[in-house]
Formats: sequence, C-alpha cells, structure tokens
Amino acid sequence: MASVCAQPPPNNDLLHNPKQEELTDMSETKKEELMTTSSSFVDGTKGELIYRGYDIRDIGPNATFEEIIYLLWNDKLPNAHELSLLKVALESKRALPDLLLNVMRGFPWDAHPMAVLRTATSALGLLDRNADNITIDGAREKALLLTAVIPTMVAAWERLRNGHDPIAPRAGLGHAANFLYMLNGEEPNPDAVAALDSYLVLLADHGFNASTFSARVTTSTGADVYSAIVSAMGTLKGPAHGGATQRAMEQFIDAAQHGDVAQWFTEARAAGKRIMGIGHRIYKVEDPRARILRPLAEKLANSSGTSEWFGIARDIEGLARQDEYFIERDLYANVDYYSAVVLYTIGLPVDQFTCTFAMSRIAGWCSQVLEQLADNRLIRPKEGYVGKRDQVFVPLAER
Repeated sequence: MASVCAQPPPNNDLLHNPKQEELTDMSETKKEELMTTSSSFVDGTKGELIYRGYDIRDIGPNATFEEIIYLLWNDKLPNAHELSLLKVALESKRALPDLLLNVMRGFPWDAHPMAVLRTATSALGLLDRNADNITIDGAREKALLLTAVIPTMVAAWERLRNGHDPIAPRAGLGHAANFLYMLNGEEPNPDAVAALDSYLVLLADHGFNASTFSARVTTSTGADVYSAIVSAMGTLKGPAHGGATQRAMEQFIDAAQHGDVAQWFTEARAAGKRIMGIGHRIYKVEDPRARILRPLAEKLANSSGTSEWFGIARDIEGLARQDEYFIERDLYANVDYYSAVVLYTIGLPVDQFTCTFAMSRIAGWCSQVLEQLADNRLIRPKEGYVGKRDQVFVPLAER
C-alpha cells in the first residue's frame, strides 16, 4: 500500500507515538489556533480554486479523477507507474462484501439514497475488524477502500431500489467509467465518462466547507475514519450544503413542464424565487469550475441525443445574464448548475445527485482527515455565550 499512497505529508507522526498522550484526555485538549490546510484553497474574489498548489483552471481540464486522488493524498501528481498502482489498488477494492449487500437489501425501498449511503458506510466500518487503526498507514487504507467502494454502493442502491440485482465492478475500467457501467451493465458513452470524470475532479475538495470541517472535527476526537466520513456524509445530506445540484435540476424540469422558458423565468423572478445554481456564497466572480464543465455538458448533450436539458440551462443562464439583478451583483452560473445537466443526462435521478457529490468529495475528505491525523489535537471552537447570567436557583416547591 505504501507504493500506492507514496509518502505521507510532513509532520505525520503516528498516533501511537508520544502524541497519543494528547488524545488520552480530550476534555483538556483544545485546538483554538487557526486551522490550516495545504489540501485546497478557495479565493472567491479572484475566482480561484487551488488543489495542492495547482489552479483548477489548469488541472481541471487536464487531469483525471485518479490523478486528483493521488495529488490530494500525496501532495504531488503521480508519474505513470504511481498512477497505475493507484488504479490497480482502487480496482481491487471496489466489490461490496456480500454481508453488506444483504444489509442493503433490507433497507426500505423508498429510503433517500444519501441516508442509504451514510448507513452503508457506517455498516462497512462495523464489518472492518481493524476500523480503529488510525495510524497514518491505517487511515490511508481506509481512504483507499472508501474511495473505491462508494461508487459501488451508489450504483448498487440505484439498481436494488428499482428491483434489479447489483452489477459487479468490471476490471479494466476507470473510476468514472466503472460507475456508469455498474448502473446498467452497458459500455458507457465516452462523452459521459469524460463529463462525469471532470465533475469528480472539480468537486473533489473545496477548502473548509461544512462537511470537510465535520470530518476533521470527528477525526480530532480520535474517532475512526469511517466515523469521520459518516459525519461528513450526514453534513453533506443537508440541502443547504449538498442539495444545490438537485434543486437546479428540479428547476430545469419545472421550466420544461411550463413550456416557455422565458416566461417561466419572468414569473419566477416576479414571484421572488431563487434561480438555483446562479451565484455562489464564496465566488464573487464566475465559478472557475462552471467554465470547465459547461462545454463538457454541451458535448454530452449533443452525443447523447438528449440536448433538452442543456438547452434549458443555457437559456436560463442567458436570461439571468441580461437581468439587472444578476448583472449588478455579478452572479454567474456555478458548478452545481451544469453538474445538474451532466448527472441527469447520464441517467441519474435527482435524488442521487448528492451521493454522486460524495463520490467526488470523498477524495478531499480523506485528504483532510489524513492532514488532521498528521498533527492531531481536539478541535473545539471558542463559543460566544449570549445566555442569561446571575440566575438565582428557586427550590421546586417554591416555583
């Protein structure tokens, strides 16, 4: 495994060394200083997203998801041999244990896919007799397993809930291609593979977002990697974090059902409705990831014979760019906007979009978990108490 994961980041003293003393009394340990990371950086004013020193505008259109996994975990891009080893290692861990599949078969068929993914990930940790190994090497093994197996879980549930048996992973396929194959057992469209792979690259990490912070907080307590990732998944499940792509697609469907996109836009604006996927909390200029994904979404739309959704998205974006509200506030389409088109065109139902987000972000979550473990102290933010003071206790009989 060391040959696949290469060398860990600096300061990676394992947790069974003297630093273990810091974990023995978590109630007395605080990490009140500024949290730092070298995994990724976002500058919303400049429209920059950096992975380990590489600008997404450079690496996004040129790197595969497997290369990004290696970069995030090892602080360098792989050479051909290192990349080959990583691909082989991922391929070897994609299959789901029979016991886990049997557990998933017992889930309610109407369960939300993110609830299924969260629960299946927790169950996977339960089945791992070595789950509590949080040395750097142990955590890297868990990172590799989770990154490999999460797409299999997502594809398996999509088939199970529709009354079909899961399709086993196929040897020789890359990460994105194998996921598409497991959905229906068919050779995937090359444009679909390219668009999905780019999506996975672009969503892999994004600074201290809510789910990443959850993963690091859980890791800081000395909990196992599975617990950290389940924490992240639970956070991502919230619609304010992971649900934007689904809501963007739902608006495209609503506009299509209306029949007149321009009129739909006018009515939506008059009603004060948000145009989902336009604007971003961090980016004050165009989201650099949207610029990369837009032409791939268009190419996929043309080659798949399903151009309707890209056309509607393009029309709504054009209308927004002519609207004074969006112009004055410099609001542009973000990565969620065209992600919706890509994911729906490849055949995913909208309630699976957040799971696909997790398939990508697992690379960043694991990168940040490994970073946290390398110099671990309990994360406990300083609170700002705004409650009452000087209350006088009154005995029960006198209340």
